[in-house]
Amino acid sequence: MKQLIKKITLSLAGLSLLAACNKKLDIIPEGAPTPGNFWQTESDAIAGANAMYNLFDDENFYGRGYWWFINASDDMVTGRVKAEGDNIKDFNSSFIGGSYTEGQWKMRYIVIKRANDVIARVPAIPMDEKLKNRILGEAYFFSGLMYFELAYTYGDARAGVPIVKRDSLTGDRPIPRAANVNLVYDYIEQELKQAAAHLPYFDEYTSDNYGRPHKTAAYAFLSKMFLYKKDYANAEKYADSVILSGKHRLLDKFEDVFTMANNWTGEYIWSVYSNSKEPNGWGSILPGVMLENKAWGKFNGWGYYMPTKELYDSYEAGDIRREATILKPGDRFKLAGDSMTYASTNSLSGYQFRKYMEPFSYPAGVHVSPNVDHPATDLNLPLIRYAEVLLIKAEALIQQGKNADKEINMIRHRAGLKDVTGADMNELKKQRRSELAGEWANRHFDLVRWNDAKATYAKPLHGVNGTVIWPARNFNPEVHHVWPVPRNEIISSNGVVKQNQGWE
Repeated sequence: MKQLIKKITLSLAGLSLLAACNKKLDIIPEGAPTPGNFWQTESDAIAGANAMYNLFDDENFYGRGYWWFINASDDMVTGRVKAEGDNIKDFNSSFIGGSYTEGQWKMRYIVIKRANDVIARVPAIPMDEKLKNRILGEAYFFSGLMYFELAYTYGDARAGVPIVKRDSLTGDRPIPRAANVNLVYDYIEQELKQAAAHLPYFDEYTSDNYGRPHKTAAYAFLSKMFLYKKDYANAEKYADSVILSGKHRLLDKFEDVFTMANNWTGEYIWSVYSNSKEPNGWGSILPGVMLENKAWGKFNGWGYYMPTKELYDSYEAGDIRREATILKPGDRFKLAGDSMTYASTNSLSGYQFRKYMEPFSYPAGVHVSPNVDHPATDLNLPLIRYAEVLLIKAEALIQQGKNADKEINMIRHRAGLKDVTGADMNELKKQRRSELAGEWANRHFDLVRWNDAKATYAKPLHGVNGTVIWPARNFNPEVHHVWPVPRNEIISSNGVVKQNQGWE
């Protein structure tokens, strides 16, 4: 993923993609195009599309960077002292301008720029029409997805994020923020609908193209976007576009979702994927970031984002997801081929997430990046999976006063729990937390959008032995419902891009 073409104009800084140890998406860059000879051939179109992916392997993209925001939730704590990360969790504005989250905005706009270039340039290239259609679908998908991640992170009713439309590519002049986040959501709707119209279903891909966007991934993010917009009818509609496609199903066992053998099975919708055996390949570093610091001398775990007792105790009696999700003292597990008993030597909470442990169960070098400072694995890190789509539909139904027992009980049944009747928002919230703990689904933003964050964060968090490991926090819902715009973006725009109110 770090094999980059050194210089491509029009913001194409690299033409690598999620190359694979099993040769899936094994993209080899070809030369260094110049303004006069690029966007002329089918190869150029492919290279331009591939460039959209190369930042995803950056540790601050789908690795630890954005996870400092998710770490604000009550499900986890920074596993070891890390001043900047601690300030983020405490909503202390002193982290603004620091390295952990500063690049989030810029990297996503780089992807948007590359997607815009593809959409503007590829239609005129004489090439295979089916391939052209797919490449355009990829570009619309990434444009929509990047705006979605930006919108709910930084945007609200007072200001959205800048929309860089393809008919206004007029140099590098700064663009002011949209008047409100719903305008951005409207734009995302257009982009993801175009993506769905252009893209094939996942099962139409050959294995060498696994990891590319597909039709139901576009529908799934449309559904989630409408849920965040509180347009519940459309959230239900597009969740049904996924469900009724017949392309997905829940795996029989919850723990099987988080195995490399099931990277591409029925629950897969969209994941961080890179099997490159380049030193900085292998996709998201999050599994290694969540691993015990130094991993008992066997791997370079970073020891961040450790589960709380609040999360562990939140599971209903008999819920098999708890033990599949969290390691507690005394649990048996495998590490580097050896059987071990879990006992943390340095985790602040005394727990660890178990979901992403499978790659580390094998000897070093088999399924883990050889770069010890980039502890990524070849396990797909789910950004959205079929179980979440079912829960999105359930929430949309409940919010419309409809019955969501069918969807809720599908989730409960796999967890080993009895059916419920008349499932309400309390049940929905419990299932989202239990099903999606430690995932990109974003517990913090769930609490924000449900207006539960202030009350939840007013309580301290505890470790395995019951002691307080994180004090109560003061969450101001008028300020902290969005994160601050990176300082560099405000400075580089000469103030055209404004900071979110209260974070100044």
